[in-house]
Amino acid sequence: MRVAAVQFAVGQDVSANLANCLRMIDQAVAEGADLVVLPEFCNHLSWYDDRDHARRMACRLGDPFLTAVADRAAQHRVHVKINVTLARDDGRTTGTNLLFGPGGELLGQSDKQTLMGSENDHLHRGSENGPIVATAFGTVGMYACMEGVAPEVARGLALRGAEVLLNSLNSFATDEASLHIPVRAAENRVWVVAANKVGPLLPADKLGAISAGLKVPPEWLHGAGESQIVAPDGTVVAKGPRTGEAVVVADIDPALARDKRRPDGTDRFTARRGPVYAPIGHEPRDPGRPQAAESLQAAVVRAADGAPEALAAGARLLVLPELQDPSVVPALRELLRGTDAVAVTSVLEDGAHVGVVVSGEGVIGRQPQLHPVARLAGQVSRHGDGVATFDLPWGRLAVVVGDDAIYPEVFRLAAIAGADVVAVPFTPAEDWELALGLPERAAENRLNIVAAAPLGSPSAFFALSPDFTLWTAWEGPFTGRISHPLVTLVEAGTPVATAVLAPAQSRNKLVSRGTNLLDGRPWQLVDALTR
Repeated sequence: MRVAAVQFAVGQDVSANLANCLRMIDQAVAEGADLVVLPEFCNHLSWYDDRDHARRMACRLGDPFLTAVADRAAQHRVHVKINVTLARDDGRTTGTNLLFGPGGELLGQSDKQTLMGSENDHLHRGSENGPIVATAFGTVGMYACMEGVAPEVARGLALRGAEVLLNSLNSFATDEASLHIPVRAAENRVWVVAANKVGPLLPADKLGAISAGLKVPPEWLHGAGESQIVAPDGTVVAKGPRTGEAVVVADIDPALARDKRRPDGTDRFTARRGPVYAPIGHEPRDPGRPQAAESLQAAVVRAADGAPEALAAGARLLVLPELQDPSVVPALRELLRGTDAVAVTSVLEDGAHVGVVVSGEGVIGRQPQLHPVARLAGQVSRHGDGVATFDLPWGRLAVVVGDDAIYPEVFRLAAIAGADVVAVPFTPAEDWELALGLPERAAENRLNIVAAAPLGSPSAFFALSPDFTLWTAWEGPFTGRISHPLVTLVEAGTPVATAVLAPAQSRNKLVSRGTNLLDGRPWQLVDALTR
């Protein structure tokens, strides 16, 4: 089938907005699209005087605006996904995804569960999960913008059987296109069709004042464009420009999303451990943790004999690759003796693949791998049942072992438990793991991450920038990247590398007013993840 993501500007004139929606649907159909995805908030700019104003400007099911869109879908015999603000009969006003079928019928609707900034002032959160819609070409799930900056909504849709995810955006963040959109395809092995806006996202006459309040230059308060279509391996198969209207089209095969196998044959969904993720479904609590340091020198050390070099460079956290010979543990203890540094690696012991945290005094703690994997079949028969944390002088450490690194739920558990830094001894098996997966784990949870792979594979540090919360002053110039971590890649042949992490920055999860990466997640709607 051919799908299209269309990007265009939306203003305060509802009639003009409708005309643009219909015009862009026509253009997509002219390019052969069977399914057309439009941006978020197509009926009106997402800026209102108050909640009553938002409700007055909202659509109603069956009103002229939505009827015109449904009629255009029927005229062309195509599927159309649109997002609008919707006035519900029960008094709520929601940001709602609507999917119209080729007969103009409403096939499904879902309300946005995670609201961003001022949306919290004007809209109500969705109170239930959206449906999985069966179509002639495959199964479809829908979400919008901020819901894609956290893993739960897209993950839940994929676990319930969606093969194609439709994402409508109203975003000026450039890391949507570079990170948040494609990672949802790769981690879930599904197609993602994402349509973002271009043009001003706020009223022109208020742009200066809003810019000053947000501490964001006015030229950055425009839709970031780069609408895209992403394959199940994370490859962006088509992408629009940064600015200007566009119709982004690609031919896709939804059936490819049914294969969830890793290169070693492990089915990444069958291997999941739903009950282990139970804390994700609970309202968060203050984890109570030690004071975090502003900076921490960390090191990737490919073998124990590189430890003296890392220590000489001031490293207090050394992360070695996975599956070391068990003799490395006493060796590391001797190398660390007399220092306050710790080292992390993993070994096979007692039928388990175990992450080990070592100091000069001995083993501080262990973290068994949580998920079964085909590559360790016959060697590992026992798995862990939770994520442990370790309090150290510079903050709280968690360890993610081996193939656990591909599961967003594990890093979510670490964040909920109050981790500031996560050490990842692993061996990447797919390109997306280092390019998209681990940077997203840092971004969506505000976690510092050190990922160490064996010589011959790249490793990386993912540190947190103090430039994050939108309405506070930034240290550096605003470049459109809001949550993307600071990445230091370690070349495949480099034996020892160091970088500075920022443990204290992990404590700030507040991306915008009323939007917290942990507290704001739809924790009460994650049954599909924890079953």
